[in-house]
Amino acid sequence: MTAPFDPAKFRQVLGHVPTSVVVVTGFGTDGKPHGITIGSFVSVSLEPALVGFLPGLNSRSWQEIAASGKFCVNVLADGQDELCWKFAKEADDKFDGVEWGTSPTGLPELPGCVAVIDCTVHSQIELGDHYMVVGHVQTLDHVDDAGDAMAFYKGKVTRAVAVK
Repeated sequence: MTAPFDPAKFRQVLGHVPTSVVVVTGFGTDGKPHGITIGSFVSVSLEPALVGFLPGLNSRSWQEIAASGKFCVNVLADGQDELCWKFAKEADDKFDGVEWGTSPTGLPELPGCVAVIDCTVHSQIELGDHYMVVGHVQTLDHVDDAGDAMAFYKGKVTRAVAVK
């Protein structure tokens, strides 16, 4: 007989696995910029160039972005905590007070990020209480002097440091 599943324990244990922190941005059907903090961004394939992430099924922000068929991944730098938490909450205008530019394909790009990756939606499937979104990379670039990337670890944001 197996013990009952404990979601709190699941979250606690998996919190010990560091994950990347990105803000996925795009334009909604209303023509306004939308964004969502994601802690599950991953490289999927080199050929073709694919990346993936898992937004929640109930994310209004992702629903707006998904309708356009394209998105921009903004890899947050250590110290961009304010952007991380601002885009993590469901709100009508997450871009209020945020300076932003446009990526090479015209999508919302946040300043000071470690890297920016523009994609078209390759596929999206429902898995549990999230979608698995796979994006086909269209353009990408990184900024050498943006500092270290941000990571989620044990429920907090921290600095991702490369081991030398």
